[in-house]
Amino acid sequence: MSQQKSKPLPGVSPTDTPALHNYRMHSLDPSHTAPANPQKARSGLNRIWYATGYSIEGLRAGWNEKAFRQEAVAAMVLIPLSFWLGRSWVEVALLAGSVVIVMIVELLNTGIETAIDRIGPEWHDLSKRAKDMGSAAVLLSLLLCIGVWCAALLQRFSHG
Repeated sequence: MSQQKSKPLPGVSPTDTPALHNYRMHSLDPSHTAPANPQKARSGLNRIWYATGYSIEGLRAGWNEKAFRQEAVAAMVLIPLSFWLGRSWVEVALLAGSVVIVMIVELLNTGIETAIDRIGPEWHDLSKRAKDMGSAAVLLSLLLCIGVWCAALLQRFSHG
């Protein structure tokens, strides 16, 4: 039997990283099926139970990030403080919510960075762009939080 050289699939470049090459090969090959996701077979309370466990694992993974730990410590101070500073329940929700949004965006940014690092450690312009956009999202969430807190402080302590 002679070995025949396989014809490359469209969209697969010989300069791809091994991980990206494998991903493209499998995603373009109609005979390839992805491994089954056990979460898809669950339903009802069982699915919610397991999803909650995965969420807790995500929070634990986030705790391994210095920025997330710093934001969590700030939240432990700022969220209780929001009950004192806010003059209405809406203000309390805005103050506390702006802090939680920073933590949410930080987790999403960490997820993006982790997924990109999973693809490969080499530098690539698209990887840099994705990481920069995630970082920009964190910055915008921090600016929003600072703006909400400054507005509440000005309203609370302005004389007039």
